[in-house]
Amino acid sequence: MRIALVEDNVSLAKGIAYQLRDAGHSVDILHDGDDAEVFLRQESGDLVILDLNLPGKNGLDLLADLRERGDPRPVILLTARSETEDRVKGLDAGADDYLVKPFEMEELAARIRALGRRKGVAPRQLVEIGPLKLDVGALQLLDGETALDVPRRELALLAALAQVKGRTVSKASLLDQLYGAGSETDEKVIEVYVSRLRKRLAGYGVNIHVHRGIGYSLGSAIA
Repeated sequence: MRIALVEDNVSLAKGIAYQLRDAGHSVDILHDGDDAEVFLRQESGDLVILDLNLPGKNGLDLLADLRERGDPRPVILLTARSETEDRVKGLDAGADDYLVKPFEMEELAARIRALGRRKGVAPRQLVEIGPLKLDVGALQLLDGETALDVPRRELALLAALAQVKGRTVSKASLLDQLYGAGSETDEKVIEVYVSRLRKRLAGYGVNIHVHRGIGYSLGSAIA
């Protein structure tokens, strides 16, 4: 899932993001309500984790704006123990769940899984990559009906390239799509994933083209 994490406590945000990214999610970190408002209007995603007390625009106002413009993303509120009234207001305003600080990461992970199940099963979106098919929603690479054993990070990178139909995607953009804005992950990890994917796909006549200083694109092995 692509998750927007809006939390002004920098160390807490980093800790949450680290755990979620380790579980395979992409996490965009925002520390300020005003920045979060701009981001949520411009960027799509699967879920928002939203602190109530923020510098700039507060969490309740952000949530109200989200729902007023018809954004269906599930929202988990993060609140202090003393904020009972605000929790009620948040749920009434359209929040899907809340957690009281401090909380265990296992509980947050379980609530994210529950909200993911609530969204239901999305229609299968298959993208042809040479003789293979990529199920974008399930993140599976299929050879006929057989799912190939490919790590999810590599599949996410492949999906990012496959969905732009041969256009070049920058290394920075791929890093953001895999790990989210605000990640401290080095861009060199993209080079590692590309190298591994090229080896996996070579036998199927598919290649990831390297455009020096620009980025990567998906195409046939013969160019």
